[in-house]
Amino acid sequence: MGALNIQITDMAGAYIEHSIVISNFVGIVRNQLKDSLCRVFPDNVQYKWMFEGEEKTVIPDASINCQIKAKRGNYFINAPRFVMEVLSDSTEKYDRTEKKCIYQDQDIDEYWIADWRKREIEIYTLDYENDLPVYHLFKKITRSNKDELEMIHFPNIKVTFDDLFDGIEQ
Repeated sequence: MGALNIQITDMAGAYIEHSIVISNFVGIVRNQLKDSLCRVFPDNVQYKWMFEGEEKTVIPDASINCQIKAKRGNYFINAPRFVMEVLSDSTEKYDRTEKKCIYQDQDIDEYWIADWRKREIEIYTLDYENDLPVYHLFKKITRSNKDELEMIHFPNIKVTFDDLFDGIEQ
């Protein structure tokens, strides 16, 4: 059996606000997906994929998966259609670099990076250049354009800026 390549990130310094954003997102989306084949998952679901010749285990902060039977034990082997990462001091570099590349390589349609400290959301959408998947920044959402927050690949799901950041003082 091959060795597992797991990225260990120190979350000991994670802020409660990090969890609030994840909980808010999952709560908002869960009921809206109730009558579909898709499900929303918080940050306790693992995905295992091959990336650059190695098996990688990734745990997104939130994901929407529409093939929930594609699992082995306690992890999924397929890619979700949507992933959100909530930035922390200890994970920001990994979320913006290697994790983003892994998601891109797995053809995940939409990737959100939420920064509770700045109250910003970067929405990335997947496209292809020379047959290779590439993320493009679709929109950056802040307080000034908060009414433009939308899920590109799940247009019927409504997530408001204020609901996503509800409970975070600033």
